[in-house]
Amino acid sequence: MIKNDLFLRALKGETVDRPPVWMMRQAGRYLPEFQEIKKKYDFFTRCQTPELASEITVQPIRRFGMDAAILFSDILVIPQAMNIEVEMKPNFGPYLPNPIRSQKDLDSVIVPDIQDTLGYVMEAIKATKEKLNDEVPLIGFAGSPWTILCYCVQGQGSKNFDKAKELCFTNPVIAHSLLQKITDTTIAYLKAKVAAGVDAVQVFDSWGGMLSPVDYQEFSWQYMQQIIDALKDITPVIAFGKGCWFALDEMSKSGASALGVDWTCSARNARYLSGGKITLQGNFDPSRLFSPPAVIKKMVHQMINEFGKDRLVVNLGHGILPNIPLENAKAFVDAVKEYKAN
Repeated sequence: MIKNDLFLRALKGETVDRPPVWMMRQAGRYLPEFQEIKKKYDFFTRCQTPELASEITVQPIRRFGMDAAILFSDILVIPQAMNIEVEMKPNFGPYLPNPIRSQKDLDSVIVPDIQDTLGYVMEAIKATKEKLNDEVPLIGFAGSPWTILCYCVQGQGSKNFDKAKELCFTNPVIAHSLLQKITDTTIAYLKAKVAAGVDAVQVFDSWGGMLSPVDYQEFSWQYMQQIIDALKDITPVIAFGKGCWFALDEMSKSGASALGVDWTCSARNARYLSGGKITLQGNFDPSRLFSPPAVIKKMVHQMINEFGKDRLVVNLGHGILPNIPLENAKAFVDAVKEYKAN
């Protein structure tokens, strides 16, 4: 049994003394111990070496004692497994030299055997579970099919993913076929992660907010729903759509255990739009971690009061930024641990 199961209890909607806390992207770039590993190994070597991935995963737990660990990996291991080349260029980010923009491109994309292509992730999970020694739960994750499509079609990061949207609107047949292949792969991948030992999964729809509400239903949400349907009976699922406050009502009926909320949606609106009966996760502005520790603590307590301590997982509204001072990250985590309901 997991010694600190606060995170899992919050996902079930149980009454708690304080909400649990973890941070998206907590395993990584803002930590000096991560930077030491980064100097020695390139990005995908870190992802693909179970000993390194597990070490990076537990570093923030050792330092700050969050209530959950999230496996160090990347959403783009999925297209790699699907026979799409992905590079991680320093000071540039992801680069896919052969983007998927035609039927011919699509024909080379496979739905892989997960153990063959992503077995190293399962090994990293086992190694991490050993290191965590049942202290806290371990979260596995994947990108949403729409977010993965954005990179596969655009070929790199983008402010507006114009080429991805162009494919969807000029050749929806290819877009939907690619989305379905990504969905099938993601379901198999997350099921394998659960079998390997993760205690919950999160689906990151980082670019969902790029779409209008109508297009979101067609090109993103219906595929997210397939993933939730396939996983919800075997593990808690957190659905996080950045900029997708407009879909909270529909998301709340999906069978997900919790919904992630970004910092552009107030606690009150998030509770209202999601019907008030589902666990919410969020939603501190990551840039607010530049504020002095005393201000961070005050704002975190205010945020918890606005959401209410139950059915809440305290988190940032997106990933922690690389240049956040360590004492500020600590202040964020400590503020939640010190919280006392009025």
